[in-house]
Amino acid sequence: MTTTHSTANGSLNGKVALVTGGSRGIGAATAVRLAREGADVALTYVNGKEAAEDVVRRVEAFGRRAVALRADSADPAEAAGAVERTAEALGGLDVLVNNAGVGVLGPLEGLSLTDVDRVLAVNVRGVFLTSQAAAARMPSGGRIITIGTCMTQRVPGPGGTLYATSKSALIGLTKALARELGSRGITANIVHPGPTDTDMNPADGPYAPAQAEMTALGRFGTADEVASTVAYLAGADYVTGAEFAVDGGHAA
Repeated sequence: MTTTHSTANGSLNGKVALVTGGSRGIGAATAVRLAREGADVALTYVNGKEAAEDVVRRVEAFGRRAVALRADSADPAEAAGAVERTAEALGGLDVLVNNAGVGVLGPLEGLSLTDVDRVLAVNVRGVFLTSQAAAARMPSGGRIITIGTCMTQRVPGPGGTLYATSKSALIGLTKALARELGSRGITANIVHPGPTDTDMNPADGPYAPAQAEMTALGRFGTADEVASTVAYLAGADYVTGAEFAVDGGHAA
């Protein structure tokens, strides 16, 4: 006998969500939180097939449908194609969470053209193409939510030039999408996480104490704390073109 969990409030009952880069970290937490709110969820991954399948099982534990799709956001066809594959598997698309991203940090003079092309392909072009494909399919009430970074608000030290550049572009994209899609009842917002405890940047890692000290709260955030803001925006009707800092006061 299969036991399912009830949703928190059912605010997303009947909705279909796509979370790019949903196999771990903030993406995985977001996929599970949206399922808890009642959504069926598709998630993309590149290398983490086993982790992605585990997230699928966690979504299904809430009685929701789920599918893991291998799609590299650096590939234009795969970035846009994830939307169509989601719609085919789950019957439509109501919520897009642009979470997939890469971070290349280091001195400006040490960044190669390969680094630049990869970061911009995933963090900017991939987000644009996935959003474009989603906008073409979404009904009124659609939601486009993009994961940015606290480094668009405050860059606390050297080494973040390329990453901050790529994520800053998403602010302009979000505001423009809000204007372009508002008449159709589709919203677009961006969430800026601060230092967040994930396997890529653990709260007990060697660089964690210095990062925690940069926040007003003096600690790392959790992936669930970011996911809760995404879930709020997925259910919010009168919020668009806005930036939400979930950064513990990093930008304060």
